[in-house]
This record gives sequence, structure tokens and C-alpha cells, in this order.
Amino acid sequence: MLFCLFVSIISAEMTIRSASPEDAPTLTTIALDAKRYWGYPEHWIKYWESDLTISPEYIRDNHVYVYDEDGEIRGFYALLVAGDKAELDHMWVTPAAIGTGIGKALFLDAMERAAKLDVKAVEISSDPNAAGFYKRMGATQIGEVDAPVDGQPRKLPRLKVKPS
Repeated sequence: MLFCLFVSIISAEMTIRSASPEDAPTLTTIALDAKRYWGYPEHWIKYWESDLTISPEYIRDNHVYVYDEDGEIRGFYALLVAGDKAELDHMWVTPAAIGTGIGKALFLDAMERAAKLDVKAVEISSDPNAAGFYKRMGATQIGEVDAPVDGQPRKLPRLKVKPS
């Protein structure tokens, strides 16, 4: 049994690659499913749906990378670069892959790519549930963004990290 598990692990092919426009529907599904993971009401998910929809044009026009394992996308990120600054606009992992290290691999890849692009700082408007992850990865909170839903006040942590 242990041997079979070991063979399965070493045979998995894992890569972080550029997203293609054809990946757009899969990336949108991952973003929506990951947002649902936090237990938000479904009408909030519908409210956020346009922000979580990844179009082929968005992929074409931005730095979008996917974590691909044996041909199946397990997560992705989008880095929007403007001069020496960038925004980590999306970073989502399939709910089944949360806590497996895929998020860390994607984040580190994003920071490495940002550094190669001479980005001095990457900023993030984080879901409150993900802020702890980003802080463990070296981000510091620089403020908050108002993001009310259903007339209820809601604040998103605004974070900043220096690429390495």
C-alpha cells in the first residue's frame, strides 16, 4: 500500500504554466468554488460573480498562471503589473487543494515573476479569510478597503509584500 502511494506521488506531473484563453471557464469555476469554501451566502457569491469571472481577454492581457497537476488545474493567480508596482488580483485554489501547499507554490511563483519584472511592491486586497495566509507569506497590512455587501459594512485587508 505504501509503495503504491509513493509511486502515485512521484508520478504526478506538477507545473506552473501560463494560462491560456481556453482555461477561462475552469479558472472562473475555481474562483467561485474557492469563494464558496468560506461559507458565504449564495446571493453574495452572485453579487461577486462578475469580479470572479475570468475571461479569455483577461488572460490574454495579464500575467495569469495556473498550477497544473497531471493536466488538471488546481489553482491560479493573476498579477497585474504597472511599472514597478503590481496587484495580485486573483489567487485561488480548488477547495480540495486548500492546505496542500499549492497556494504557497503559486504565491512564491508570483513573487518570483514580479521580481523578474522589476516590481518593487505587490499589493493585495485580500478576502478576510485569506489574510492570515498572505501574512504568513510575508505580506504586511497597509490599510483596509471598504467592501459592503447587502448594506452591511465589510472591510478587506489591504496588504503589501516585496517580491524576492
